[in-house]
Amino acid sequence: MLQRDYIWVAPVLFAGILARLLGIGNYPFPNDDEGTYLAQAWAVQHGELAHYTYWYDHPPAGWMQLASMSWLPNWLLPDLPTFVQGRFAMLPVAAVSMVLVFVIGRRLGLSRPTAAAAMLLYALSPLAVVLHRQIYLDNFAVLWVLVSMAFALSPRRHLWHHAAAGMAFALAVLSKETIAVLLPVLLVSLWQGSHPSTRKFSFAGFGSGFILTGLFYPLYALLKGELFPGAGHVSLLGTLKFQLGGREGSGSAFADGTDAHQLFTDWLDRDPYLLIGGAAAAVCAFAVRRLRPVAFAVLVLALVALRPGGYLPQMYIVQVLPFLALTVAGLAQALVTRLPGRPHLRTTASLAAVALAAVFAAPHWYEQDRVAMRADDNGVYADAARWLRETPVGDRDRVRIVTDGVLWLDAVDAGYRPGTGVIWHYKLDQDPAVTKTLPHGWRDIDYVVSTAALRGEREHLPTLRDLFAHSTPVATFGEGGGRIDILRIEHDE
Repeated sequence: MLQRDYIWVAPVLFAGILARLLGIGNYPFPNDDEGTYLAQAWAVQHGELAHYTYWYDHPPAGWMQLASMSWLPNWLLPDLPTFVQGRFAMLPVAAVSMVLVFVIGRRLGLSRPTAAAAMLLYALSPLAVVLHRQIYLDNFAVLWVLVSMAFALSPRRHLWHHAAAGMAFALAVLSKETIAVLLPVLLVSLWQGSHPSTRKFSFAGFGSGFILTGLFYPLYALLKGELFPGAGHVSLLGTLKFQLGGREGSGSAFADGTDAHQLFTDWLDRDPYLLIGGAAAAVCAFAVRRLRPVAFAVLVLALVALRPGGYLPQMYIVQVLPFLALTVAGLAQALVTRLPGRPHLRTTASLAAVALAAVFAAPHWYEQDRVAMRADDNGVYADAARWLRETPVGDRDRVRIVTDGVLWLDAVDAGYRPGTGVIWHYKLDQDPAVTKTLPHGWRDIDYVVSTAALRGEREHLPTLRDLFAHSTPVATFGEGGGRIDILRIEHDE
């Protein structure tokens, strides 16, 4: 990157990191997925792929990357809850992704100010500020997709760039498999970024890099005897079948009362300007050749999100945000450069566009980002983690305690035995390796750390329901639906 690029990138990067850093442990409320991925990263650091039986729910590259980065915050900030330590580990991922948006903008033919504007939209969007803080596999997958696109659009057009694009896209899929829907987008980018005379070699290099890197995952399953479904073991293809057709759908985004409709409503409440403006810009951007790869990415991801009956997770929007930012900024430049008249007219139009965006979007973004940086929603988790560390409960190697995914690793760090000593609540009735260690059911448990996640699942997990029915609170942190109760199980009933 040239020195002139640094002048544009550095202040935007600083603003983006600062917005994510301030209040990182206090907002938003932790998601159980965050604890799960952090616990799986801990397992990688201890020589395993997962903290319980690895059942191929996702490829492991995401939490392998998390494992390579989370040890430093854990070492530097040992008194913080483990999910906060993990969030600090996500900051480099967000930083690199922001810089890559600038790089891709330049390789799409955007000027430095326009590429910096795209980076700024991505850096300060309230959706990005909040979701980049959280420990989601999508953040790793998006980073690698952006790396792949940057290589595919490289102006030098070296064959190794295109092979590296394939390898990077394979790493994206191995971080979060659903990102594979962007393969056509990468092929369009490669077509646009390669020279006609050597295009077939470019595609061969991309395919080789993608296939050879991606084959490690099914090869691992094959060597373990877990590629195909069978009795007595997990399988890659069996889990893939469940992921594609066995999960309960989120409903239609256009029908009131569905999970998908609620998600879209939440996303639009947080940032209607980038979502609506980016979607409209993507439609128009197909008329501009150099913007077609990012416009196509928005279209593909939108169609997947809007499909009826599919499963739509909260963090899905992370995959769309960089392409929305690039289409908005890119289309604005394309419109300004097509204005007739002298150069000063284009400069005036550019300033007018910036002022218009500031008038409409900036106040809303300011309020949303201010909430993210000043809210304090997670003190209950810090209190519960402190209770786990400091409260004497007897021999922690023998005491058995049930927690949600977020506090599982805090309990392990406090000295409770991982796996069957401190038990992730989902495993009580769903993992035979755990169930067989509970011959007396709920009577074999000593404590439950009752969080909103546990209370929401107790009607679906019989053992968890029994634990709530035979428990007494010994400590309570917070109030309302977000409170955390420490429950002691009464075995003499």
